Amino acid sequence: MSEHAPHGFTRTPLATVSARLVAHDWAWARDNAHAIDRNWQRRLAERPAMFDGPVLLSQGCTIRGDACEVAFFETRFSRFIAFRDAGSPDANVFNAFSAIVSRTADGAILLGQMGPHTANAGQVYFPCGTPDRDDVRAGGLVDLAGSATREFFEETGLSLPDGAADAPWMLMRGEGQLAFLRPVRFALGADQLLARIEAYHAQEDKPELAHMVVARGASDIDPERMPGFVRSYLESAF
Repeated sequence: MSEHAPHGFTRTPLATVSARLVAHDWAWARDNAHAIDRNWQRRLAERPAMFDGPVLLSQGCTIRGDACEVAFFETRFSRFIAFRDAGSPDANVFNAFSAIVSRTADGAILLGQMGPHTANAGQVYFPCGTPDRDDVRAGGLVDLAGSATREFFEETGLSLPDGAADAPWMLMRGEGQLAFLRPVRFALGADQLLARIEAYHAQEDKPELAHMVVARGASDIDPERMPGFVRSYLESAF
């Protein structure tokens, strides 16, 4: 059952999440092609390393009991960025993504600050990414669990502990987003995990995360750098 959470979000505990790729003619993107191109050129001037590859957005989701079904369609990153920069004006389309929420043995939650070369430079949130073709399996199934695991490993170098694949989900819905969060508890404390992540980042030329952020309580919530779904989740968690 969904319940209201802070900052205009709802939170819904889920046992299972399934997703599928479908065909969709996105009228908003077609009608705003020139504005999308102008926005992309502006974005590229700020961060030339960005790439206009294919990404998956959602047409929404259906929840029955504790099970959720999500429909995705493919579009270009430039369209997604313009849509988000415009305040998500199409109420039928959502930025849907999955993320691992790492809970440490000493009760902290780890987040990452995005690097200066990324589209979300300076923002602090859970390691995650917009689903893309790498997350599509046979029959058009979209592997949200695999996407969360892959992004978490790519950004932290950490493998998930045993049993993580059976962990329940928490859907945070609001601000044009469907954030499918999977809290996973690690056997190590925050300092030990940070040391491993920092060693992993030291091997990369341009890590996607500039550095990690540790949240140990409500006082660590940063309204300037953390997006709404993160603040809402942390306020509920703490």
